[in-house]
Amino acid sequence: MHALIACPICQHSNTKSLVTRDNVPVHQNMVFQSKEDAARITRGDLHLRLCEECGFIYNSTFDANKLSYGDSYNNSQNYSAAFNQYTEELSQYIIDEKGLQEGTIIEVGCGKADFIRQLFRRNDKIKGYGFDPAYVGDEVEFDGRLKFIRSFYGPAYEQIQADVVVCRHVIEHISHPVELLRTIRKALEHSPNARVYFETPCVKWILENTVIWDFFYEHCSYFSTSSLTRAFEEAGFQIVNIHHVFQGQYLWVEAELNHEYNRKPKGNAATIVPLANEYVRQEARIVNEWEHLVEASLSVGRLAVWGAGAKGVTFCNLFDKNREQIACVIDLNPQKQGGFIPGSGHPIVSPTELQSYSIRNVVLMNPNYREEIEKLLIDNQIQVNILAISEETL
Repeated sequence: MHALIACPICQHSNTKSLVTRDNVPVHQNMVFQSKEDAARITRGDLHLRLCEECGFIYNSTFDANKLSYGDSYNNSQNYSAAFNQYTEELSQYIIDEKGLQEGTIIEVGCGKADFIRQLFRRNDKIKGYGFDPAYVGDEVEFDGRLKFIRSFYGPAYEQIQADVVVCRHVIEHISHPVELLRTIRKALEHSPNARVYFETPCVKWILENTVIWDFFYEHCSYFSTSSLTRAFEEAGFQIVNIHHVFQGQYLWVEAELNHEYNRKPKGNAATIVPLANEYVRQEARIVNEWEHLVEASLSVGRLAVWGAGAKGVTFCNLFDKNREQIACVIDLNPQKQGGFIPGSGHPIVSPTELQSYSIRNVVLMNPNYREEIEKLLIDNQIQVNILAISEETL
């Protein structure tokens, strides 16, 4: 397919190449039952471009037809106590601090429905709907107050009077995000006072920390505060606030419907362009440092990666695609354990299996979980050396 040169958000043609990786796995959160099946995963090209007008970063060769979200797709993070606490704080914010005492809440792209269930456990007066074509589970929960619809949310459901719309970690999977936002805007035509909450990774955090394994195929759209504001305004929303959350890794957007359409959105890439330029200068150095670190760690024992999510899968495919150096990938999610990660086919194991694999060093993919993991290792009397990405790349 032809590369998309013009920016999908502002349509500006002043874009430039940022990251190029060919033949990468199109899924990071798929779980396979054999390393052979894992190796046969569909692959695509990651050609990221930067819009110098609005700061949007996107995969210009993304092909949504390559993706298949089914039963074997699992991106649930709530088996981590630390992440579960974080999402509980988000639900508390919506229900308590923002005062949603009753009314109707909609979650767009509810996935396994972990988050919307947290909202409903916090308030027994709200009602609502979880929308997701790939949802698996009961269609009705919480005594009929919560209903799941295996469909995309859009104008066909405008009769639902929504007070709150939540959409977490969906927009980064959409190659034309303004179209998604406009679809939601049209669905809210009869809900003029609806509050809208979005969450998505913050590309500024990725660039500042040179987190090379946070660029992968599933995420075709990467946002800064400026590009996210531009996208929402183009779609007919008005930004109320944007917060940096999860220790800077995510952006939390609060918006409402703009009923005036009297202001032409403007781009502002002043912050992102220099960060992106510095990222390009540093990427090769970071790759080289990690190649040497992985090799050096093997001199004292076997190596594992902690986290069979997007970061861990991308790391393994970048640095050990033939399974020659990394023994296994550790994950707390029991539905992933016993499976194999996409592409490289490394086995996924529970923390208690570390000793049977004779692991001496563990690469911790997300420093936000360090305290939780250290406690788990102490409680299980497991002695390993932790290599954290935020520390080793300084």
